[in-house]
Amino acid sequence: MEKFFGKRLGNLLSVKSLVTLALTAVFAVMALRETISQDFMTVYAVVIAFYFGTQSQKMQDAMEGDGNG
Repeated sequence: MEKFFGKRLGNLLSVKSLVTLALTAVFAVMALRETISQDFMTVYAVVIAFYFGTQSQKMQDAMEGDGNG
């Protein structure tokens, strides 16, 4: 169980995850202040799409790997 949480914490602390979390925090603050610019929305959408796209691809690759073994 400790190994699982250690791995999850390591994944969370990756650069990609830290950037996504930081942008999400900035997005939340800007949304509360109602000051979100179109440029920020574009950058945020691209980063979120990339992050979840790579996560989805990893899961799909893992599922395909389990089926072949």
